[in-house]
Amino acid sequence: MEDKRITKTKKNLKYTLVDMLAEQPFEKITITELCSRTEISRITFYSHYSDKYALVDEMFQDMIVLGTKEYEKKQNETNPDRNEIKSYCNILDSILDIYYGNFDFFRHTAPDKNPYLAFALYSIILETVEGHTRRMESRTPLKYSAKKIAGFLCYGMIGFINESHEEKVPVEQIREEARELLVGVLGSKALIRL
Repeated sequence: MEDKRITKTKKNLKYTLVDMLAEQPFEKITITELCSRTEISRITFYSHYSDKYALVDEMFQDMIVLGTKEYEKKQNETNPDRNEIKSYCNILDSILDIYYGNFDFFRHTAPDKNPYLAFALYSIILETVEGHTRRMESRTPLKYSAKKIAGFLCYGMIGFINESHEEKVPVEQIREEARELLVGVLGSKALIRL
């Protein structure tokens, strides 16, 4: 277990980074300014992280841990039979729960504003869905590779959610419509060999 002082320092760095993202793009944030605002020395920063990318990567890893726990909880509560469509819906719901539960951070992951953050987020989501699809592939013959299916689902869903935000659709409506769309695609058997 990590020392409480280290945990507190890392937590403060993460909160400060999120605050700074509201003011400027990630690429323009400097370690010097981040340390100054967090009131720590650069030596302290570098004793924990090699650079600001390592800091933000740890933030994403924190989210993966939370998302995985949320997914497992949803699976145990709502999908004891491990129905594949329900599993994908639980992945979607877990991602949305983490995304909107940490929106102060995730609102800064737009590709036009912070390309590194957008790419990192998308890569994590794609890897998660691809991993699930590979596990599904061991039980169900698929028409397309796990990578293609994950790409189709992720690009489509992210586009759908982004466009919904542009149209100022309420979060619960986005969640409901995204789930309906996902169930429709997966239920059509368009991805599974018959």
